[in-house]
Amino acid sequence: MSTAVENRPEQNQYVLVEDGSTIGLAAYDVVGDEIRFTHTEIEPARRGAGLGAQLVQGALDDVRSETSLRVVPMCPFVVDWVDEHVDYQELLTR
Repeated sequence: MSTAVENRPEQNQYVLVEDGSTIGLAAYDVVGDEIRFTHTEIEPARRGAGLGAQLVQGALDDVRSETSLRVVPMCPFVVDWVDEHVDYQELLTR
């Protein structure tokens, strides 16, 4: 199975797609120079397999490489993920 993280700006979401099906999302709002991650979810049957971490990392990698936005994690999952990955904390102070 192949997974990919895609940005869908028209929906204000990064999505995790597996073999053409969306299995997770990370919702965000862009406010000024900030991208605020407000909610993250993975299909209930797929939780516990590290897919949420894959989604958040892919979204933050995209924000890092494609924008100059400052990340504001509001979703508890994103807050915890960034706390555990010090190499992404610079995105909080851009």
